[in-house]
Amino acid sequence: MVSSPPPPVTAAAPPAPRLGRVTFIAAVAALGGFLFGYDSAVINGAVTGIQHHFGVGAGRTGTIVAVALLGSALGAAVAGRLAERVGRLRVMRMAAVLFAVSAVGSALPFSAWDLGAWRFGGGIAIGLASLIGPTYIAEVAPPEYRGRLASFQQAAIVLGITASQLVNWAIAQGADGRSEGALGPLGAWQWMLLAAFVPAVLYFVLSTRIPESPHHLVARGRLAEAGRAVRDIEGPGSDADARLAEIARSLRDTHKPRVRDLFGGRAGLLPVVWAGIGLAVFQQLVGINVIFYYSSVLWQSVGIDQSGSLLISLSTSIVNIVGTVVAMLLIDRVGRRPLALAGSLGMAVSLALAAWAFSGTTGSGDDIGLPDLQAGVALVAAHTFVFFFAASWGVVLWVMVGEMFPLRIRAAAISVATAFNWIANWAVSESFPALSEWNLSAGYVIYAAFALVSAFFVAFAVTETKGTRLGGG
Repeated sequence: MVSSPPPPVTAAAPPAPRLGRVTFIAAVAALGGFLFGYDSAVINGAVTGIQHHFGVGAGRTGTIVAVALLGSALGAAVAGRLAERVGRLRVMRMAAVLFAVSAVGSALPFSAWDLGAWRFGGGIAIGLASLIGPTYIAEVAPPEYRGRLASFQQAAIVLGITASQLVNWAIAQGADGRSEGALGPLGAWQWMLLAAFVPAVLYFVLSTRIPESPHHLVARGRLAEAGRAVRDIEGPGSDADARLAEIARSLRDTHKPRVRDLFGGRAGLLPVVWAGIGLAVFQQLVGINVIFYYSSVLWQSVGIDQSGSLLISLSTSIVNIVGTVVAMLLIDRVGRRPLALAGSLGMAVSLALAAWAFSGTTGSGDDIGLPDLQAGVALVAAHTFVFFFAASWGVVLWVMVGEMFPLRIRAAAISVATAFNWIANWAVSESFPALSEWNLSAGYVIYAAFALVSAFFVAFAVTETKGTRLGGG
């Protein structure tokens, strides 16, 4: 850390005409986030069709949905090392190819286990995209815009989720409102899964129109290319030599990140690594992806028909977008920790209300429902929960994992934290069908407890990263 005061913000900012270029570059990188959201949430509308087509129950349904998350954990675990070796752009293109292949395979499976295998492959692509987007954006974004540009990743994720629910609903309408209905040569649920092929191809093509990360190029000794990349990002009038020297200084005393570099604290891992893992795990343990993966069957389980449940899923996705926009507007103004704290408390209250509402379920079998009061509270609580998540943890995690770790361990630490995020996601998604059959209300009590604990975790274990510049120790 130098002792001299930092230059004025106006000196560090790129020339105004180049802000549009930086925004485009970040948006293309965030297309991986769009596919992340689309491919992970599209299964929500297809679950009922899959159950009918293959005759599977709650246990195997949970496995089919959650197996993609194991692939995501694998993809996230290898993405950091892969990005260091072959570059950020090649990892993006690998992910795009895997997304496209998985979409076709998932739409044309021979069996439930075949479908699970294709979903696992798509999960690897999700894991790659979940890491490479924030890593790349954090490296190319000017510090004063980094929070907003890094938020593109979460904005793209929520847009992908919403797009998947809109496409699911539209396809189901063409099949009499049912995902198991036929639509031409395929079932509606198959068209839902196949639709991800289009954005996957777009992601691949647009990734050829953006520069490689200058950090990666300097680390590989490709200085001429790194200079061109800096000028492409910051403008032809930028001081590329000074920027390259700054990157080189931050890399000079470092070595290739390894998992063993993350160890060294009293508790085994370095405290900052534990903080990153905690953020990644708590983001999932509040149960957010129950809404995005299972809301269709969840609402059907309390008496709402399939077409109505798909509309509710779409409406919560729209709320997700609104909350994400709020987070993007606030994250560089109020900071990361205040947003996370407010979100934790809001989610805890919303989830507790949902638990109370679902405790009022009446009837059994096909004649099940909620009293009017509890039904109204359940709908409001679900939407409020999604809003508080989107306006806080949904964005905070992906911004902070891109900027909280020292450069010497950043790639490895991001990989580990993201892998833990997917493992926690898998645990929640695998367990929810059985948990909801046992006691849906108790499940929401558990999620509310995790939301409350997450507030204490942020208050005592997380350091603010607002305004920091990448490249520290």
